[in-house]
Amino acid sequence: MSFLVDPPMLVAAGAAIERLAPNESTARRAEIAVLATVLGFNTALYLNAPGLRWLWGSVGATSGRDFMMNSGVFRFEHRNPRARTNVAAVGMFAVCPLWVRLGRRLARRAAEGLEPARLVAAR
Repeated sequence: MSFLVDPPMLVAAGAAIERLAPNESTARRAEIAVLATVLGFNTALYLNAPGLRWLWGSVGATSGRDFMMNSGVFRFEHRNPRARTNVAAVGMFAVCPLWVRLGRRLARRAAEGLEPARLVAAR
């Protein structure tokens, strides 16, 4: 729901999918559902969809794009973003599937008994 919150949320979703899905087919469908939901909301927020004012307004943001870019922490220009800002946003959207896959991988490794600190060495 924001570029700051999405990565840990998507990693957690991926871990939950890996632990709870009974088979790979169900896991893939769950991944698709999570990504469609997150990317749909994020795109609508970034484009300042008026129907989502309740969401961004409830956290004190001035627009959906302000919520996505600044998360109440940063002060990036959100009213008239430059082209490179929009390109960076597209990049953030593009890596969402990787965050979900990372969560699944971490959960799979944990189930195999590997400690998170050993994940890098285990590659």
